Amino acid sequence: MTVRTLLMTLAGPQQAWGSRSRFATRGTERAPTRSGVLGLVAAALGMDRTDPLDRLAAIRFGVRIDQPGTIERDFQTARTLDGKTSMPLSQRYYLADAVFVAGLESDDETLLDEIHAALRRPRYPLFLGRRAFPPARPIPAAIVDGTVRDALSAAPWQASPQSQRRNISSLEILVDAAPGEPVDLSLEDDPISFDPRRRRHGWRDVRVLTVAVPGREEEPPTSLPPRRNGFIPKPHDPMLLVSDKEV
Repeated sequence: MTVRTLLMTLAGPQQAWGSRSRFATRGTERAPTRSGVLGLVAAALGMDRTDPLDRLAAIRFGVRIDQPGTIERDFQTARTLDGKTSMPLSQRYYLADAVFVAGLESDDETLLDEIHAALRRPRYPLFLGRRAFPPARPIPAAIVDGTVRDALSAAPWQASPQSQRRNISSLEILVDAAPGEPVDLSLEDDPISFDPRRRRHGWRDVRVLTVAVPGREEEPPTSLPPRRNGFIPKPHDPMLLVSDKEV
């Protein structure tokens, strides 16, 4: 049986992937959680919150941090509609300008095909962890042969052009730990039920790996400015507009 992995790029102005959020403080992990990504998949498939998650439970999950972004904080206040009662103050943390590649590995080829099709035409709106954070564009997805580790190690780098110009040689991957493997961290983000009346999550062991940036090439030995639409722009000197030099 062929093992395949569905890869999806998660990018947006804001993302929040909480595993320990409680009451008035809503935190975020530094990378998408298993619960958050499977919740996004369930929404795309049109599953209700009360539906069993048995079919998704066997999926092996991993994520690569292509652009870590920055952690920001919102301090929120609220009142009732009549303005007489103040609601509890809350602090909400989120990731700004981050990009991730998430991978779902499964032996069930039909399931991956269904998820892939659903991401193109989702039944319910998709969000990056919170309802206020939609993706920047339709979520790009592709199915490749191989394990989630191999797929994430080889997938093209999805960071923005500005980030790719930085001197980065490696990326970090967080992936489900196999039985007997060393464990780098544990997260309570394995969804058992999304039912609002009895939402439950289990603990998940995670390996943290470092891989070379796929396709990273050395900077060309030239001082020419970057090409734009196939041609090299002329050097620009704004002082020519106010001088006697010939433009």
